[in-house]
Amino acid sequence: MKHTKPGNVITLKQALELAEQFEYANGSFSPRYTPMITPVLRAAEKAKSPAIVQISHKELLRYGITPAEFADEFYLRVRSEHITVPVVLHLDHTKELETIAAAIEAGFTSVMIDASEKNLEENIAISQEVVDYAHARGVSVEAELGMIGTTDFVETDKDEELYTDPQEAKYFAEQTRVDALAVSCGTAHGVYMVREPKIDYARLQAIRALNPVHLVLHGGSGVPAGMMAKAITLPGGGVSKVNIATDLELAFLGALGREERMTNEECKALSPEWLEKGRAGVESTVADKMVNFLGSKGKAVHFRA
Repeated sequence: MKHTKPGNVITLKQALELAEQFEYANGSFSPRYTPMITPVLRAAEKAKSPAIVQISHKELLRYGITPAEFADEFYLRVRSEHITVPVVLHLDHTKELETIAAAIEAGFTSVMIDASEKNLEENIAISQEVVDYAHARGVSVEAELGMIGTTDFVETDKDEELYTDPQEAKYFAEQTRVDALAVSCGTAHGVYMVREPKIDYARLQAIRALNPVHLVLHGGSGVPAGMMAKAITLPGGGVSKVNIATDLELAFLGALGREERMTNEECKALSPEWLEKGRAGVESTVADKMVNFLGSKGKAVHFRA
């Protein structure tokens, strides 16, 4: 379905420019189940906070969702919930150009190409191709340089880490013209159970000193609020986008008193009472992140459609 975008559905580039200017980070929330898009949007509206709603290629496969299905639910809820704050529809970690094209066709306003496992020149070439394709269609692009570890393998395949080199980041951004760059500086996807979360602030500052592109931290779930606040407000510009996925699913499942994941169809088949119980858990978690973690509460006031 072709969607006519409301004026408050914006690109990632627009969202990150505002975040950097007013010193907060956009929460990039992965609902993972389409019924959980609603509480993310509700929390954003109540907090008067910008928000990014995202899903990765691996999540699409694992939970049994198509880009079109996710986009249809997003636009339906933006309208039915009377959402007025700025929101972005983002495709997270994706290696397949077909999925990126399908997402853009479905109405996503931002996509991420993750060719970080390739050597630098291959990563640049693949990312350039996506930038050319997406920018021609008015869509923002995020890429990754370095390798961000994982603890749950939902978003990425490997738990390998390779910290981002500041000089390489400068070269990469100049060559690719990406709008946002996910950097590796200590955080990891998933839940921190053995290792402790950490952020290499000196590395972030060195990357930003050489590089005007907006920075993204993946693996926001489980990072202490004070640690994240410092990364967001680094002199000269800090992190403008923080990915939060695992915390939302844990909040949803916890509200239902269960631990095992379900498919999207199983989630949609829950009774209205159970769905609302799960939604309340997700909404509370998102609201808490906006107030105490991202500093984005009330910042929608800076947006002008």
